[in-house]
Amino acid sequence: MSQISASLPLLGFAAWSGTGKTTLLEAMLPKLVERGVRVAVIKHAHHNFDIDKEGKDSYRLRKAGAGQMLISSRYRRAFVTETPDEEASLPELINQLDQTKLDLILVEGFKKLDFPKIELHRSEIGKPWLHPEDKNIIAVASDIGAETDLPQMSINELDKITDFVVSFAKEGLPASLSCDDVNTSGMLSVAEGRDKILSQIVAPTASQHVKLKQALGQIVAADILSPVNVPQHTNSAMDGYAIRGDDIERNSYTVVAQVMAGHHYDKPLQQGEAVRIMTGAPVPENADTVIMREQAQQNGDSVTFDLSMGAIRQGQNVRQAGEDLALGQPAVTAGTQITAPELGMIASLGLDKLSIRPQIKVAIFSTGDEVQHPGETQKQNCIYDSNRYTLHAMLSKIGCEVVDLGIIEDSEASLEATLTAASEQADLILSSGGVSVGDADYIKTVLDKLGQINFWRINMRPGRPLAFGQIQDKPFFGLPGNPVAVMVAFLQFVEPAIRKMQGMVNWEAPVFNAIAEEKLRSRLGRTEYSRGTYGIDANGRLTVKSTGKQGSGILRSMSEANCLIEIVPEQPSVDVGETVRVIPLVNRI
Repeated sequence: MSQISASLPLLGFAAWSGTGKTTLLEAMLPKLVERGVRVAVIKHAHHNFDIDKEGKDSYRLRKAGAGQMLISSRYRRAFVTETPDEEASLPELINQLDQTKLDLILVEGFKKLDFPKIELHRSEIGKPWLHPEDKNIIAVASDIGAETDLPQMSINELDKITDFVVSFAKEGLPASLSCDDVNTSGMLSVAEGRDKILSQIVAPTASQHVKLKQALGQIVAADILSPVNVPQHTNSAMDGYAIRGDDIERNSYTVVAQVMAGHHYDKPLQQGEAVRIMTGAPVPENADTVIMREQAQQNGDSVTFDLSMGAIRQGQNVRQAGEDLALGQPAVTAGTQITAPELGMIASLGLDKLSIRPQIKVAIFSTGDEVQHPGETQKQNCIYDSNRYTLHAMLSKIGCEVVDLGIIEDSEASLEATLTAASEQADLILSSGGVSVGDADYIKTVLDKLGQINFWRINMRPGRPLAFGQIQDKPFFGLPGNPVAVMVAFLQFVEPAIRKMQGMVNWEAPVFNAIAEEKLRSRLGRTEYSRGTYGIDANGRLTVKSTGKQGSGILRSMSEANCLIEIVPEQPSVDVGETVRVIPLVNRI
């Protein structure tokens, strides 16, 4: 994971509502100040709030439409930013602090994010412990003992808790603890998510033999070794006359034979002799040079060559046996997807069958009572299912067999029955909709019952929610519900997994750089995927621009795109003329 973005100690307090986090912090802050610790506090609120009173000038101006409002006086200032689309992440909030004037940042809230925290626990609340599930908790403060090796303090002994916080501010984490994978966003990067998935995907070992015409689009299971030299004989690269390379100074030659393709001259060629030869015909023994027909003048059995059209060089216009492919050399390597050129090459070797990996079966279904089949009369507050159709097409394009299980209603019994059936019929299970987020308790219950599933938040847009794991030892992906997010998540996570299952172990999607034709916005620290179109400008440069509105539910943005524009986390935005990464979509969607 990415390292913590604060340049000084960051410590949170994790607790259930009603435990008294704010009360404890309020009592502790004066003690920290007395000890010379300069502290900033970040508080996460789950509801709407105002920091200014209704009727005040700043309040009125903000309500009137000011997206950002800076209030300043002699003693303090406040910067209020409206965030109607998406709340700020913890790293963004940290970056707004002047860390040069601080020794410690305390955080109240953001309980589910990955950064060092002290758990506050009161038995009277009746809630379970947090530390068994949160590896980032470094100490426990409670009114009862906890079964843990973590440092423990009484929640009522404020001085001891303060001592621990001061020690943390000065010395960092205790030596016995490690937070190497602390991530203040609580999310996985795209690369981290993909690596975690691929580490759990097993490359195939099974294979089957098929005829050539059945192999198109399939994956070669073992190296196909050439049983012959290609070309099999040293042959002429064009129509002309074959002579000896040690006999090129002669004025004229005696034509002793004509060799058509599919035939040969079975005598060694002597000095002073030439053979009229067609393209592809084997050159006679001793012959190693061919002069093109346009340079020759034949009169009866005698032929001369016009040197004004070019000097004769020994070895010209001759293709050596095995020049393209030597006997025993791999013609097509394992893990290659068969396309027309591979089929032609294998056929040219005289082979009519080859060994391929069995076709991957993928079970797909959509979830949600609001989702309907296309063709049905649309019900109020419902939407037509587009995700299964895009997924079906993308899976078919990469050579998978699709098992379509339809739309599954929002019930525990239906989901369990569908997942069980999918694990019995397919090699991989793929859903879109509510399963990916895991908000409903029954979803987590069913998935835990049938397998081991992790619910992740990927630091990308679109496509943040992702579920991945195993159901009856079959890989399971729960993708988000928005159509564009489904396609982007498929390209970044599902296709690499399928490619490995097909035997393409080191497969990577093509990526290249292009010049931005327009300003592209993103958020620092997040990978952004915009739909775009690339082309060549008047100066021969590869350029790219977006397809317009980029909402994750706007399928038209994908329909008009020929690429994804990948804005990496280090780029807060891309200006006109800057270089940006481009992922082509040709032959992928």
